[in-house]
Amino acid sequence: MRNNMALGWFYSPSQVLHYFPSRVTSLKPPRAQLKNPYAILRQLDAHQWNMFFVGFAAWAWDAFDFFTISLTATEIASDFGKKPSDVTWGITITLMLRSVGALISGSLGDRSVTLAYGRKYVMVGNLCAFIVLELASGFTNSLSQLLGVRALYGIAMGGLLGPAAATALEDLPYDARGILSGLFQQGYAVGYLLAAVFYRALVPTTTHGWRSLFWFGAGPPVLIIIWRLCLPETNYFLVTKAEREERERQKASASGSTNEKGSSLRAFAKQANTAMRQNWVLFAYMVVLMTGYNSVSHGSQDLFPTYLKNQVYKGPTQVTVTTVVGQIGALIGSTLVGYISTFTGRRPAMMVSCIFGGALVPAYILTRSDDIIATTFFEQFFVGGAWGPVPIHLVELSPPVLRAFTVGMTYQLGNLASSAASTIEATIGERFPLPPSRTGVERYDYGKVIGIFLGAVWAYILLFVFLGPEMTQEERNEEAIVAQEFEEMRARGVSLTEIGTGRARVDEKVEKMEVQEKVEHVEEV
Repeated sequence: MRNNMALGWFYSPSQVLHYFPSRVTSLKPPRAQLKNPYAILRQLDAHQWNMFFVGFAAWAWDAFDFFTISLTATEIASDFGKKPSDVTWGITITLMLRSVGALISGSLGDRSVTLAYGRKYVMVGNLCAFIVLELASGFTNSLSQLLGVRALYGIAMGGLLGPAAATALEDLPYDARGILSGLFQQGYAVGYLLAAVFYRALVPTTTHGWRSLFWFGAGPPVLIIIWRLCLPETNYFLVTKAEREERERQKASASGSTNEKGSSLRAFAKQANTAMRQNWVLFAYMVVLMTGYNSVSHGSQDLFPTYLKNQVYKGPTQVTVTTVVGQIGALIGSTLVGYISTFTGRRPAMMVSCIFGGALVPAYILTRSDDIIATTFFEQFFVGGAWGPVPIHLVELSPPVLRAFTVGMTYQLGNLASSAASTIEATIGERFPLPPSRTGVERYDYGKVIGIFLGAVWAYILLFVFLGPEMTQEERNEEAIVAQEFEEMRARGVSLTEIGTGRARVDEKVEKMEVQEKVEHVEEV
């Protein structure tokens, strides 16, 4: 997205005055032809499918590992003699430290000094940490030990999203970005769905109970690591790397310097610093927006299994079925709304999902019969729908030089701000006790708190999506042209290094022409 912000933003008083009135007019859908999704997906080649699905798989298992705590909170609390609200601190601590992981891996993933700091090995490193920490979680002997391990896990979890999203989305054809953005985001729902299925398969049926779910979670990342190691870096990353290195060679040649690696590192630091200074308000907005989005996810999902078990009297099978159906709804909603957002605009698609999601909250927390399966499906459909355009929306808003860092960091800072959502719901819910269950288990009115929390969060998201920016159709058209030119050059056999080098040389010529025009203008004056 260009920093001059054709849509208007908070970088000058004139832009501020222009910005707020434009929030209504900017909701007008772009005049983009609705295309057949099958025809869109046929544009992808084997490399693009592999990159998308390996990023999707990593993000899905990231979610699986996260939800092992929320699904087993009751069992862990019983095992350690604690309340569910004490166990949900495991969720809060994980969310709080995800921003640390995003800061580390995002910075390394965006550096193009050497492939060792690219998306690939940062992603593999985080997946290796998953294996160790999931195994360790199952061997803890006290709640304090479990919370310590989950804190370390939060760093690894936060470090994975940026490289995984960049891996999955950077190389996609332009028209496919909306629909596959929605599908990628629901790797989170797929992870939740898988966690719910294996919770039912392992926790009530094995002698080690909840521990077996954590031990199982350490296995599949091995396969994802092997898959990722067999694939190259993203095309976008390699082109950007070649482009930046060519620019530094040009500067080194002009200055007589021979330290290309050091100058390349300085160039990255300079570009990153410039991008952050120019876009800091936009960065802050993205954090505010992600706070709302993460709150609606965690507020509607993390405590919901406990609510079903303790307040609605659902057994393990019913909890699993309800959870799985809800995540299927999120998966469908996210993919569908992500696809539609390419043709309606990102913000209108997200706002419609917010309105319907808020309207369904009473049915979500007041239904007691098996109809709760249907209400869960539709509520999660619109939770997923609101999330669907988010990954590509963040990519479009992010400065290109800091794409992995910005996407990962703003998402995880939003997680940090919303990290106490489940603990807040559990703690406040315990202020509203209900009669004990038939077996004497304490019960609390978690449904009331979930409903109030979700109503407030849906309104919050609706407000900030309405007030926020979005890439204009003109800017999208420019992106589409660049993407098409890139694919045509690849089809002609032009290497990624040659494409990046060529772009740097073209930019150098353009800069020289602009300087010459300024000189001629001054001479004329």
